[in-house]
Amino acid sequence: MSSPAAAQGPFRIVLRRFRRNRRGSAAVEFALVAPVFFALLFAIIETAIIFFAGQVLETVTQDSARLIMTGQAQTANYNKAQFKATVVCPTGALAKVLFNCDNLHIEAKSYPAFPDVAITEPIDGSKNFIPPTSFCPGEGGDIVVVRMFYEWPLFVTGLGYNISNLSGSKRLLSATAAFRNEPFLATSSC
Repeated sequence: MSSPAAAQGPFRIVLRRFRRNRRGSAAVEFALVAPVFFALLFAIIETAIIFFAGQVLETVTQDSARLIMTGQAQTANYNKAQFKATVVCPTGALAKVLFNCDNLHIEAKSYPAFPDVAITEPIDGSKNFIPPTSFCPGEGGDIVVVRMFYEWPLFVTGLGYNISNLSGSKRLLSATAAFRNEPFLATSSC
């Protein structure tokens, strides 16, 4: 019969060997840090994509507003749907690359003077987007404000990083161009 002290000898050797062995420590440390690392990485990527999409929307708004400012949209007598299909989202357009044009909302309002410009908030108290309905590109010499909106879906909100300003984990991207129309002869239908 073996003594209890003799049975503890090999156990102590195995325990000492286990404490000295560091081969799995990197895997354990990575398993602890990985969720935070990937959450931060995805949040950075999503933020960068949102900023990029915002800049693309700004560019599309400025380029489209130029046709209103020069009177080309009024000469062609575009309504809102025609302006969107022909100017903002034609085949091969920059807007079609990044956005679903069905969810891109356009507003154009004309004013007699800059102090009369009134910009309303498109988000209600329940964080719902209120799509604009007006499209009035104005006549020569009018002050015009062109705004475009896009509801961008967010994916990283479940990881604790929430930059949504709309319900349903969405961020409203908006771009605005304010200008005085050039003195052209075409008239607006609004």
